[in-house]
Amino acid sequence: MAYQTVKGTYDVLPEDFWKRERVKTLFSHFLDLYAYKQLETPVFEYTGVFKKENDTSDMVTKEMYTFSMNGKDSLTLRPEGTAGVIRSFVEHKLYGTNELPVKLAYIEEMFRHERPQKGRQRQFTQLGVENIGDKNPLIDAETIALGYFFIKALGLNDIRVLINTLGDSASRLEYRKALELHFAKYQDTLCPDCQNRLLKNPLRILDCKVDHESEAVLSAPKMKDYLTQDAASYFAKVLAYLDAMEIPYEIDDKLVRGLDYYTDTVFEVVSTRKESGSQSTVFGGGRYDELVKEMGGPQISGIGFAIGLERLVILGEAEGIFEDYQPSVDCYVIDMTEASDYALIIASMLRANSYSTELNYYKRSMKAQFKSADRKNARFTIIIGEDELNNKTLTIKNTRSKEQTSIKYEDLMNYVESLDDLMEEE
Repeated sequence: MAYQTVKGTYDVLPEDFWKRERVKTLFSHFLDLYAYKQLETPVFEYTGVFKKENDTSDMVTKEMYTFSMNGKDSLTLRPEGTAGVIRSFVEHKLYGTNELPVKLAYIEEMFRHERPQKGRQRQFTQLGVENIGDKNPLIDAETIALGYFFIKALGLNDIRVLINTLGDSASRLEYRKALELHFAKYQDTLCPDCQNRLLKNPLRILDCKVDHESEAVLSAPKMKDYLTQDAASYFAKVLAYLDAMEIPYEIDDKLVRGLDYYTDTVFEVVSTRKESGSQSTVFGGGRYDELVKEMGGPQISGIGFAIGLERLVILGEAEGIFEDYQPSVDCYVIDMTEASDYALIIASMLRANSYSTELNYYKRSMKAQFKSADRKNARFTIIIGEDELNNKTLTIKNTRSKEQTSIKYEDLMNYVESLDDLMEEE
């Protein structure tokens, strides 16, 4: 029987793997720039880590892979990164052993049972950060800046920042009352999910994919009209810091994000390319005031964001950011002799000095081996024939300049290093 991947999963083939690694490497570089430390959490947790009382998000109500262990404990495959990071933060009491804020990051696999489509699979990878410990508009702006400048450094230019505030607890209480009164008039016209949200969290109706263009949503009250003075001042400072860093943004009154634990600042960075369609979100996140306490920790606020790696690669391919680089090796050893030990010794010496090296493993013509070296984008080739084998010499060809030189075996590393210097000058 010939097996195929399970629906909603995919193989990362070599021609795509390096693109993902390039994104991860740059992200890790930005984590270092902003002094974040990476961690890993288990791929499955107790369901209660992700599912909270009265949570109305689609992720929790429809998309989680949940199963039981021995018919007792309910476990869930990790659908998002924040909850697991906060559980770890609380369990290991990182708030007591580290200076606040604690800045954590992850690159991990996630699982959601949703309809597979381009850029959205049931198994996917998220890059994310969580800044935990202090509620400060400067931290909000810096968190957005990390993601924004990472995306720009990657080479994505067709993007824009959307931002909103959900206000503090007092603001949301008044806003919720206003939304309940407003949507009650349209209750019969709302989709079944939104009718349920009206009872549990009417704010989530603003994010509904079914009703987002309905009269009920378009005419809904705006959060900005119900902000307390403190909440309005806080949001104004976030925007001022973004202005100071020259990060362009648009205020989106209907932006609430997809999870119910967000408070105050919420944001998304979206692609403006027409072909992005419904998959235009590059990354998104926001602040959360109660999540740490709900996990059993102290009253500590946090803020974070998550980026979908698969969608980022797709957008990067569309904008051509991978075209300036192709995977390559430093050296390809062309062996025209009957004995392969000399070629193996040369390759081992180069690898021991951190030069990636490929060997010819088959009896092929020199022309065929040169073609193989070209396909692997080798920076230089080493040619070993009978004369080189007998005299313990090597013929080296610079694939850029096409210059070819014969050297002694013992001079190999000095010559290769000088070749490196020459290529850098070019």
